Amino acid sequence: MTRPAALPATFALPASLALMALVSQPLVAQRTGTAARTPSRATQPYVPPAGSWERRTPSVAGMDSAKLAEAVAFAVSKESRSPRDLELNHYATFGREPLGDPIGPLPPRGDATGVIVKGGYVVATWGNPDAEETTNSVTKSFVSTVVGLAVDAGKIRSVHDTVASYMPPIVRARPNGRGYERDWPGNDRILMPFDSPHNRRLTWDHLLRQVSDWEGTLWGKPEWADRPAQNAATWTTRPREEPGKTYEYNDTRVNVLALAALQVWRKPLPEVLKERVMDPIGASDTWRWYGYDNSWIVLDGREVQSVSGGGHWGGGMIINAWDMARFGLLTLRRGKWGERQLLSDAWVTQSLTSTPAQKTYGYMNWFVNPDRSYLAAAPPQAFVHVGAGNNFIYVDPVNDIVAVIRWMDTAGSLNQFVEKLLAAQVSR
Repeated sequence: MTRPAALPATFALPASLALMALVSQPLVAQRTGTAARTPSRATQPYVPPAGSWERRTPSVAGMDSAKLAEAVAFAVSKESRSPRDLELNHYATFGREPLGDPIGPLPPRGDATGVIVKGGYVVATWGNPDAEETTNSVTKSFVSTVVGLAVDAGKIRSVHDTVASYMPPIVRARPNGRGYERDWPGNDRILMPFDSPHNRRLTWDHLLRQVSDWEGTLWGKPEWADRPAQNAATWTTRPREEPGKTYEYNDTRVNVLALAALQVWRKPLPEVLKERVMDPIGASDTWRWYGYDNSWIVLDGREVQSVSGGGHWGGGMIINAWDMARFGLLTLRRGKWGERQLLSDAWVTQSLTSTPAQKTYGYMNWFVNPDRSYLAAAPPQAFVHVGAGNNFIYVDPVNDIVAVIRWMDTAGSLNQFVEKLLAAQVSR
């Protein structure tokens, strides 16, 4: 990656704000040694090519550099207080749940990091945007994307179809040379995740909105073990909620959706995402999407890993901030990248439609902002891809802004950051 030149004398910063140095950089390439191009006068919005990303100074982009620096300084000051050793952090949080042992990779994280894009151009960075780190439940937005691609391709006829009608019996593979790993309760070798009276009623839309109340165990993790109810007597005995009635954020059910999408595509989901989204938007070759040690199945004669929808028990997307920003820009532009419609406009509309049982949730993991009830500082049209840690991709179609903020302490800090970010605008 080309490193920025020294700061111009007109924008000297105190040493304490050294991480914000890139806020005021002149036009430079992002990742390659090529010189930056002169901004195009074409009417088409700027599309960053693979391997580089043109920068603009805040003033050229219509932003106040000092106020933008304040927003960046705020993000840096609010770095998560959780351990950077994410395995240790797991044992202090989700690892305390029943059956909470990690079964996927949990690589350590680095500094608070971010990228701000205005009008398609990079106007600020901090930390280490090159770092390949877990993005936790932002991974869910990649799960819903591959489902959307299946709908666009006609592999799923309607999101209101029952998922059971698409599912064969699934044979488990032998992970890493070991014997079959038993799910409790369930069959050792055959997975039939929609073969119960309740689960047979569930639609793709129910799973995408986390209103399914799916029952069962997958990869050794019962749905009741994820953020369990205080009353243990209810874990396996409570009656199921009517599909669509109750929102419950639950990673086992997300992993069920990923397994179902794998059956529809009949190929590993990372391959689908790479071919249809990540390569076309110029993402790096260093992102990875992992599942669990025991989430291997037999598919068309080969062993394939079913990926996870987040880092709750490890795994999920390991990705850098640049690639997160490219994905955010794709969603801001409603699935269009240059001349190519990679994800249909209709799917983006669906993803941004509020869930009746939880109005700030669209399709996973698109958090929406009706009545500005999710982010008071943001316009109602803004939305956020959210993951623990915290990892955010803030997407603002009104102000043409995408901001990746990694490892910020609390969700409440995001609203304060957005308030400072939007205060930096001097032109619309």
